[in-house]
Amino acid sequence: MISVPVATPSGAYTVHVGAGLLERAGELLPDLPGSERAFVVGDPAVAGLYLDRLALGLPVLHLAIPPGEEAKSLRTAEALYEHLAMQEAHREDLVVALGGGAAGDTAGFVAATYMRGLPFAQVPTTLTAQVDAAVGGKVGLNLPRGKNLVGAFHQPVVVLADVATLATLPEDAFRSGLAEVAKYGFAVDPPILDLLEGSVDRVISRDPELLEEVVARCVRAKAAVVAEDERDTGRRAILNYGHTLGHALERVEAFGGVSHGEAVASGMVFAARLSEALGIGPDGLTARHVRVLAALGLPHAVPRTDPEPLLEAMRLDKKYRKGMRFVLLEAIGEPRVVEGIGEDRIREAIREAAA
Repeated sequence: MISVPVATPSGAYTVHVGAGLLERAGELLPDLPGSERAFVVGDPAVAGLYLDRLALGLPVLHLAIPPGEEAKSLRTAEALYEHLAMQEAHREDLVVALGGGAAGDTAGFVAATYMRGLPFAQVPTTLTAQVDAAVGGKVGLNLPRGKNLVGAFHQPVVVLADVATLATLPEDAFRSGLAEVAKYGFAVDPPILDLLEGSVDRVISRDPELLEEVVARCVRAKAAVVAEDERDTGRRAILNYGHTLGHALERVEAFGGVSHGEAVASGMVFAARLSEALGIGPDGLTARHVRVLAALGLPHAVPRTDPEPLLEAMRLDKKYRKGMRFVLLEAIGEPRVVEGIGEDRIREAIREAAA
């Protein structure tokens, strides 16, 4: 097991990464005086796989949510509030997110807002959640017009990333998580790319020892950024590399036609092309993106689509500030937030990056 500390102004916690952590959950939980029950939020399929193995050392009540992005709605949050109220949950009881990023976002938002805040633990079971979504305290819900438009910052008390759960992930979900791993390599920690390219067969075959190293390395990278900018007012924006166009693609597809990882992969290729076109990034930047993403079985172009719906969706991006802002690269591992890019140039870049 590898343990990575995360220090933020609102609280410190540990991310534990390894195999067999579900069965050790109780010993890895911090002391929670007054906690009498654990309300485990997860969809029925995930609960069927892992709930019986999750040994929290507390009486457990499962609160079911829909699978995937469907869970991240005000309707689901209201249903969870009602369940907590009916069960007479109190402020010391523990909310546990069991599943992927959508479960973490939904459970975390409810924990942040019910009775003005309940303790919250993340037990991510997807690669995307283990390397990214479960760490850093961002929680939120979608609205029909965009992703994560309703949200809060609520740090977990612990994160238990059991890499053994990755063996049961569908192939498309696993590869989706690899897009977030690649994001950390491109934008924050370049040796991650060397690790991916040098061990691609072991990565694709889900070697547990290698996955433990990959997940822990991504968590360390994110922890360093979050410690510097917990509330996403400055440097933390770099973690959205590829996400401005990626979220727009998800929005245009109504969160159903393209996976988060596929959208982010396309978004990173677009950002690399835009970096080169604006003279910010070096020649060959896009080619490196294509090579890495293709080896991982991820999209390495933007789907052919009308740019206008994408532009409309990007105007709702949280980074929008009197115009669109993009995270671009001056070089691998050297991100920069760029403002003032004209929409005509963005349209052109979308067309150039299309498959």
